[in-house]
Amino acid sequence: MTAVVPELTGLVKVPGGTTPLLGAGVSVHVPATSANLGPGYDTLGLALGYGDDLTTRIVAGTGLATVRITGQGSDCLPTDGTHLAARTIRLAWDAWGVDHSQVDLELTAVNRIPHGRGQGSSSAVIVAAVATAAATLPQELVLRPGRDDVFELAARLEGHPDNVAPTVYGGLTIAWEQSDEHRRFRVALPTPHSGVVPIVAVPDVILSTEVARGLLPAEVPHADAAANAAAAALMVHALTHEPALLPSAARDRLHEGYRAPAMPHTARLIEQARSEGFAATVSGAGPTALILVEASQREEALTLLGRLTENSDVTWTVSAPGIDTSGVTVEVHRPVA
Repeated sequence: MTAVVPELTGLVKVPGGTTPLLGAGVSVHVPATSANLGPGYDTLGLALGYGDDLTTRIVAGTGLATVRITGQGSDCLPTDGTHLAARTIRLAWDAWGVDHSQVDLELTAVNRIPHGRGQGSSSAVIVAAVATAAATLPQELVLRPGRDDVFELAARLEGHPDNVAPTVYGGLTIAWEQSDEHRRFRVALPTPHSGVVPIVAVPDVILSTEVARGLLPAEVPHADAAANAAAAALMVHALTHEPALLPSAARDRLHEGYRAPAMPHTARLIEQARSEGFAATVSGAGPTALILVEASQREEALTLLGRLTENSDVTWTVSAPGIDTSGVTVEVHRPVA
């Protein structure tokens, strides 16, 4: 998230004087995600069957925060109020008009999503934090933020609704921008076909989203845009009704080719998988590769990827995590009166 606070007008507002519940505890789980799904650039997303956990306790204080981290990023992420989760919880409270000046945060983050690999690690933190901020508000509030409000605010903070939508809602998502006086972002939730299996191949190299976006041209040929529109439409149909068409749909002309020089190992793996008839794409901004297969092809695809990655000069982790259908889940432990 950038240092510039985005426009936060038009959001739900709670009554003046509302404060977070002191003593409340919140446990949140958020799934890893894969955005774009090939041709659905900045639109399509899929929630994966593993993710991060954030536990928060609200105590009286002066606006401080402490963070305990295990797993990914435990050796480099901040453990005070500058941590993304702590900052985002307070941004959410500000956006909704909540007074948090006398509140300290005690956070515990269990991070399983690899950072800088195109699996939505930053989006997961933002969604977890916004969901936490909503869950700590008094239950009797009429205007208490719900799941759609979490999506709206998280998308504004993160900047790309396709990254946020599957984290919030789970499953397959189509996100787009369509502003009115209440909302800036929209989402549709088609049901994925039960026979679709996502496989991820994660290299031990990092590529920042900013670098990946910086490689994209300002304009693309009309023919490429038309081809991507067709492929994106076909991808939605393949994911929901006819998985056998996945290899035909997993072709992109808007971003993957331009980013390939920054992730040559991923580009090579994708081309090799495609040559074997599999639907292979870049996951998010990369460098993780996403392979979408029918359930009957799962073992064949895993065997192929094991063979393709075993002699690489980078280390790969290959898994079939499944599709998360729940999105963000929240458990609240309210203080005893």
